[in-house]
Amino acid sequence: MADLVDTPVSTDVLPEINLNLGELDFTSEDFLLDEVDVHIQENLEDDIVKEALNKGVDLRQYSKEIENDLQTVENESVQDYIKESQNIASLHKQIAACDTILERMEQMLNGFQGDLSSISTEIQSLQDQSIAMNIKLKNRQAIRGELSQYVDEMVIPESMITSILESPVTEDDFKEQLHELNHKINFVKEQSFRDARACLDVKDILEKLKIKAIGKIREFLLQKIYAFRKPMTNYQIPQNTLLKFRIFNEFLMANERHVAKEVRDEYVETMSKIYYSYFKGYSSRLTKLQFEEAATRDDLMGVEDTAKKGFFSSKPAMKNRSTVFTLGNRGDVLTTELEAAVIVPHAAAKTETRYSFESIFRSLHFALMDNCCREYLFVSDFFMVSGTGAQNLFENIMGKTLTMFLKLVEDSVQECYDSIGIFLSAHVVYRYQSIMAKRSIPALDRYWETILSNLWPRFEYIVSMNIQSVRERDPNKLGHIDNRPHYVTRRFAEFSAAIVGINVSYPNERVNRVLGQLQAEVENFILKMAAEFPQRKEQLIFLINNYDMMLSVLVERTSDDSKEAEMYRDLLAARTQEFVEEILAPHFGGLVTFVKDAEVCLERGQSDRLQQEEKRVQQIVRGFNSDWKRALESINQEVMRAFTNFKNGTQILQGALTLLIQYYHRFQKILSQPVFRNLQIKHELINIHHVMVEVKKYKPTF
Repeated sequence: MADLVDTPVSTDVLPEINLNLGELDFTSEDFLLDEVDVHIQENLEDDIVKEALNKGVDLRQYSKEIENDLQTVENESVQDYIKESQNIASLHKQIAACDTILERMEQMLNGFQGDLSSISTEIQSLQDQSIAMNIKLKNRQAIRGELSQYVDEMVIPESMITSILESPVTEDDFKEQLHELNHKINFVKEQSFRDARACLDVKDILEKLKIKAIGKIREFLLQKIYAFRKPMTNYQIPQNTLLKFRIFNEFLMANERHVAKEVRDEYVETMSKIYYSYFKGYSSRLTKLQFEEAATRDDLMGVEDTAKKGFFSSKPAMKNRSTVFTLGNRGDVLTTELEAAVIVPHAAAKTETRYSFESIFRSLHFALMDNCCREYLFVSDFFMVSGTGAQNLFENIMGKTLTMFLKLVEDSVQECYDSIGIFLSAHVVYRYQSIMAKRSIPALDRYWETILSNLWPRFEYIVSMNIQSVRERDPNKLGHIDNRPHYVTRRFAEFSAAIVGINVSYPNERVNRVLGQLQAEVENFILKMAAEFPQRKEQLIFLINNYDMMLSVLVERTSDDSKEAEMYRDLLAARTQEFVEEILAPHFGGLVTFVKDAEVCLERGQSDRLQQEEKRVQQIVRGFNSDWKRALESINQEVMRAFTNFKNGTQILQGALTLLIQYYHRFQKILSQPVFRNLQIKHELINIHHVMVEVKKYKPTF
C-alpha cells in the first residue's frame, strides 16, 4: 500500500482530465481580480496567518512545513486502513449478502404488489356485479308490485259478482263491493285509453255488473223517494236514510248520468210538492190565530180612542190605542222566543190562544228557515253539489214554496197597520239572516232581502201616517186641556222607546230618519198645545210634564245615554229653569229684579244710581223677613198640584229653593257695597246661613 502511495503516477498513462475549478479557475474569462482581492483579504484575516505574520515567519518555508505535516498524517492514515483491511473486506461481504437478501425481498414485495393489484381488480368487478344485480332486483320488484296491483285491479273476484247480483242494496257488503266495482270500472276505462289488451277480457263482465247495480240502486232510491209521499210522513227520516246510501248517487253520477238525473228530478218534484203542501196548510191555519182586534188605519198617534164594533160581533169592542204603540213583552220575539218551538195551530185552537202579527211571522219563518237549512245541507251532501249548483237545486225544490210565502207576506203586510209588529218582523229577519250566515247557508239570502223590501216601505208608510195624524191634530178641537202629559206624547214616548231600544242591535238609517220626522212633529204639537194655556207658568208646567214623561219612558226602555234621552234631558232642564224663575217671581220678584238691576249698575260702574234705591231696599228686606216662610209653603203647594211625578216635583222644588238662596246671597253681597254703608235697614237682614238651614230642614209634602 505504501509503495502504491509513493509510486509517482505517470502522466502518459492518465487520460486527459478536465478540471472545473469554478471560481478558482484563473484561466476563466469570468475570473475577476476583485474577487481574488477579497479572498486574499479573508486569508490575511485568518488567525494562524496573522500569528505567522506577527512572528515574521517566511511564508514559503512555513508552507513547506505544513505540506510535510500533511504528508506524514496521510501516511499514518494509510497504515491504519491497511491494518483494518480484513475487517473492511468482511464488511464488504456482509453488505453484498444484505444486498442479495434485499433483492429477494424486493422481488417478493413486487410479487405481493402484483397480487394485490389483481385482488383489487377482482373486488371492483364483484362490486360492479353486485350493483347491477341490485338494480335488476329493484326493477323486478317494482315491476312485480305494479304488475300485481294491475292484475288485482283488473281481475273481478267471485265475491264481487255474488254481492252485486244477490246481496240486498242495504247490506254493507253490497256498498263495499259497489265502491270496488266503481273503482274497477274507472281503472278499466283508463287502461282502455292506453290500448291494454287485458281490458277486453273483463270489459263485458264489468258492463253487466254495472247494469245490474244501476238497476238495483235505481229501484231502491225511487222507493225511498216515493216513501216521502205517504201522508203524515216525517220526511226527515227517509232523508237520513238516503244519506247513509250517498254512495249510490255517486255511483250513478259516475256511470249513468241519465238515471242519476231521473232520481234527482223525482226527488225535486216530490219534495217541492211536499214542502208546498205543508207550508200552505200550516200558514193557512196559523194566520187564523192572529188577534181579531188588530191595528187598523185609524189607530194612529194623533187620533183619540173611540169605540168601534168588532168584525165578527155586533157588540162594540173598546180598543185602547196606547197598546198599538207600546212594546211590552212583544220584544220577547227577538230574544227568548226567537228560536223557540213553532206554534202548533191545533193546540193553540184548543186553548183559544191568539198571537200578534210578529209572533205568527216568526213561527212561519222559523219553520221555513229550519227546513230550508236542513234541505240545503241534504241536497249539497247527497247530490254532491255546491255553490251555484246547490243554490239552483235548492230553488228548484223550494221555489214554489218561497213564492207562496212571498205572496202571503206581501198580502199580510199590505193589510197590516201595526208599525211595531212590522218593525219586529224586520228584526226577526235580521236575526235569522245572522243565524244562517253562522251556519254558512246562503239558501235564503235573496228571499230575506225581498221580505225586507216589503217590510221597510210599509213601516215607513205607517209612521208617515202617524206623522200626518199628529200634524193635522188641531189643539182647538181637543176641548178641555189640562197640564198633565198628553196621550199623543205618551204614545210617542212608548213608540220611540220601543223603536230605539230594538234598533240598537241592527241600526238602520231609514228608521232614524222617519223617527226623527215623527219626533219633530210631536215637539211641534206639544208647543202648539202649550200655547193654548193663557199663562206662561201653565205652559211651562205642561211642557215639563210632557218632557219628563218622555224622558222617563226613554230611560226606562233604552239606555240612559241615548241621543234621544239627552235631547229631552236638555229640553227638560231648560224649561225647568224657566219655571223656577216663574214660580219665584210672585213671591220674590222684587228681590230678583233688584239683584239683576243692581248687578248691571255695578258692572257698568254706576253705583251712584243705587243711592236712590234705599227705599226700595227697605221694602224688599221687610217684605222678605215677613213673608219668606209663607212663600216657601205656597211654592210647595203649587209644585205639588202642578207635577204628577214625585221625583220631578222634588227636583223642581229643590231647584227653586237653591235659586232663592243664590239670589238672597247676591242681594246681601250688593248691600255690602260702600254705597249702602249707612243703610239703617241692614241690621234687619236675616242671616244667609239661617235661611240655608231653614231650607235644608224644609221637607216638601207630596
